[in-house]
Amino acid sequence: MSNEATVHAGTAHPAGPANIASYIDHTLLKPEAEEADVLKVCAEAAEYGFKSVCVNPIWVKTVTTALRGSGVLTCSVVGFPLGATPTDVKSFEARGAVLDGAEEVDMVINIAAARAADKGALTEDIAAVAETVHAGGAILKVIIETALLTDEQKVLACQAAVEAGADFVKTSTGFNGGGATVEDVALMRRTVGPDVGVKASGGVRSLADAQAMIAAGATRIGASSGIAIVKGEQGSAAY
Repeated sequence: MSNEATVHAGTAHPAGPANIASYIDHTLLKPEAEEADVLKVCAEAAEYGFKSVCVNPIWVKTVTTALRGSGVLTCSVVGFPLGATPTDVKSFEARGAVLDGAEEVDMVINIAAARAADKGALTEDIAAVAETVHAGGAILKVIIETALLTDEQKVLACQAAVEAGADFVKTSTGFNGGGATVEDVALMRRTVGPDVGVKASGGVRSLADAQAMIAAGATRIGASSGIAIVKGEQGSAAY
């Protein structure tokens, strides 16, 4: 499990502008993103001290090289954004990302299994990817896609993630409806307890948004408006 979750979960005092960057996964997941866009995001992450840069798998090598020596982690996504690929394919994709340099992997669950309340299928899917990711020394965040689930299904998905050995649960891809809400973050934190991370992503566009998520129990923020957040401005990015 992530030590980071233990340290920050349920923090009583939301992060301020001086340290909010350390919570942020600076994100570029647009399918049309080009190398110049990716390198720009890496330079921004190094300048502002973001926790990681999160990109699609084709850019992991580029990001790993660009961030070398910066202290910023490389993060990639698996089964993104639908989660509707077989488990062995997700595991293969995760292995490739880790081999290319990803230190964190954000996977999308089998959303249909969550909606069907099939906890066994959820756990097996996540556990297989967790084993692959952990074997490479990386950590696993599990995207449950809250916008598509009832509260009961969200709880079930979070329980499956914990049982499968995930390091984090994450609210959203940002591509399938609504993003993070304070209520969902609080529900996820209550479900996973203090020793698993909670990542709020999708629609976090301001310092106030980020602080509210952290106060509710988030230990990581996924955003493409990271610079606006640290400057105390209002971001306009969709994710």
